[in-house]
Amino acid sequence: MSATFRLVTVNTAPERAKRLIGRVVEDVKDRYTIIHVANVERIEEVKPTLERERPDVLFTASMWTPEQAKEIVLIAQELIPGIKTFSIPYGFQVEKGPDAVVEHIKENLPAILEPGRTAQL
Repeated sequence: MSATFRLVTVNTAPERAKRLIGRVVEDVKDRYTIIHVANVERIEEVKPTLERERPDVLFTASMWTPEQAKEIVLIAQELIPGIKTFSIPYGFQVEKGPDAVVEHIKENLPAILEPGRTAQL
């Protein structure tokens, strides 16, 4: 049986986040059980959402600049030591489209979720 991971996304377009993560979850369900517990639309909402949901994983979407994504990740790491994080590169969705975002996440999931693996950045 696969481990279960609780995921919080940080995305200003919550319906898109739900749709794209839903595709990822469906595509990898034979290897991982991922529960998308919440989406956060503003940086100010990250801390209270993480305190409430206590996720194992946090993804930042591509609308966040590298500086903003780093700020979000730092909040998560300070609040939940050992949380797994992944930031989709800035502008990736606009440049390459939603299908590429789904594939990018799926390609990097082993490195994100499995100890000892390295992300393909």
